Amino acid sequence: MKAKSIKKVMASAVVCLFSLSAYSGGGGGGGGDDGLPFPDSCTSNCGYELGPNPTLGYVQANRGPFSFASSRVSSSVSGFGGGTIYYPNNVSQELATIAIAPGFTNTQSAVAWWGPVLASHGFVVITINTNSRFDQPESRGRQLDSALSYLIDEGNRNNSPISGLVDENRLATMGFSMGGGGALRSAARNRLSASVPLAPWNIGGNDFDDIGVPTMIMACENDGTAPVGIHASPFYNRIPGSTDKALMEINNGPHNCANGNNGNNATLSTYGVSWMKRFLDKDSRFSQFLCGPNHEANGQISDYRDTCFY
Repeated sequence: MKAKSIKKVMASAVVCLFSLSAYSGGGGGGGGDDGLPFPDSCTSNCGYELGPNPTLGYVQANRGPFSFASSRVSSSVSGFGGGTIYYPNNVSQELATIAIAPGFTNTQSAVAWWGPVLASHGFVVITINTNSRFDQPESRGRQLDSALSYLIDEGNRNNSPISGLVDENRLATMGFSMGGGGALRSAARNRLSASVPLAPWNIGGNDFDDIGVPTMIMACENDGTAPVGIHASPFYNRIPGSTDKALMEINNGPHNCANGNNGNNATLSTYGVSWMKRFLDKDSRFSQFLCGPNHEANGQISDYRDTCFY
């Protein structure tokens, strides 16, 4: 067995023992039957870092340092409604992987902006269509998990465009609105390394107090569909204080403020890329954009909360 494979097996075993003890009370309703591998237990200086030393201009840009390609996924796949894979085409090592779900009645086009942004920073990304445009957050969360499982399988398939590119122990979810609620529900199963819900919507009972996954919620101050005081803020508060977490609220933002192309791209890219880099690539060079600065000095940010220092 290769040294890297031995390392990953040992890491998975350690995290498995931790997760079974820490989350035996629920863990998102799946326990040990969720299908996704356990995350890498390494937290920093793990050898996953990619790209040059980051500057503010670097993380604000619409594109990162890597060229990328895309590949369509048929709607006939099992577990979700197909989608589009975005992946770096000039990188040969295994990469962290992100699945992104749209909101109620939306298709993947509503979250498509994120695919090229994140892929150009060194991630394998899939934006998905859901089985039904009316699927609720729990279903969307399960479909995000299915999409990640699909990418793991494709990473292990010789003729796949992403063959050899997927690190199954560094996974993340994102999602907009009900897709954001789905991202949180996926995170509550604690099989991820990071999650970024975008203007998340979820009603009814939840187990967000089980979330041990580093989670950044991006909210919209003037959200009339998922008001911050009813959705994003209580969700953030429910996530344990022991979990690395943050809430960033876009000033005067309507419900779709976190999807890009609303004049917020630089702010969204700064925090979305930095969060994924810090917790998927375990790259502490990006902590400077998440911790320390006066975030609300940025006129596009009306509220910022965190549990720094990461």
